[in-house]
Amino acid sequence: MTSLPTQPLALSGGSVPRQRGYLQRPDCRIYYEVTGEGPALVFGHGLGGNHLSWWQQVGHFAGSHRCVTFSHRGFAPSDTPPGGPDPAAYAGDLAALLGHLGLERPVFIGQSMGGWTGISFALAHPGALRGLVLSATSGPVDPRRSGEAAADAFARWSEAVAPQQKANAARGVHPAMGARGAAEQPALHFLYRAIDEMSVELDKESLRRRLYEARTRPASDLAAIGLPTLWITGAEDVVFASPIVPHLLAAMPRARHVEIAAAGHSTYFERPAAFNAALAGFLRELDGPAA
Repeated sequence: MTSLPTQPLALSGGSVPRQRGYLQRPDCRIYYEVTGEGPALVFGHGLGGNHLSWWQQVGHFAGSHRCVTFSHRGFAPSDTPPGGPDPAAYAGDLAALLGHLGLERPVFIGQSMGGWTGISFALAHPGALRGLVLSATSGPVDPRRSGEAAADAFARWSEAVAPQQKANAARGVHPAMGARGAAEQPALHFLYRAIDEMSVELDKESLRRRLYEARTRPASDLAAIGLPTLWITGAEDVVFASPIVPHLLAAMPRARHVEIAAAGHSTYFERPAAFNAALAGFLRELDGPAA
């Protein structure tokens, strides 16, 4: 394990501690950052990001929570293992990180690719999380294997968004931000792309194929996740099929859904105020008598 020098982070309410380091895994190192004190929140980024993707959440929650961000294997500044990253290793990396940091029952927030990490970990380690947030992701759960209604909703969505996906690609719009994000917030759109491009050693198309090959679970598997779960989607997402979420969360005993208007795939990045409010409300529910 390698620790890096840090200084406290100044927030409006005072300074909070900050820690950076590398977690050694058998075939690579995982980079992580810990900012703030209090109940732990662990953030897992998507295919277009890394630990920096959550800057608007860390700045918001670090005054009251211990915010843990990390870069998945293969994503800078983590190492790329020989042969490229395998999503099957994500849950094990998360378990090792929680053990290294001594975190007990954190809340895991996973966006897009981070859903493979969160769902796989929750299924493999029942009781290890206090709550689960799935942002624009069903992770390893395949909507086409989740009942006729979910499969139909996925097919209709896929047909509807295909023209927009093609138009976005022709214009250079990052799919995880979307056309509205690129038009209304060009600086933020550029920052998203700049973070994406930091992982210069990673073959993302190969990893994308591995992710989809690992999407083999039916929605019925979600019934085994008994912890409180919040699904967050963007109403204008052309990457993740938001209409399937009601069919998936119906399998879960303690799940609910928040959709953010005028937002694409990366609500946490494009609409941080709305995303942070939804997450804060969920955290309050966890602290209530029903949790």
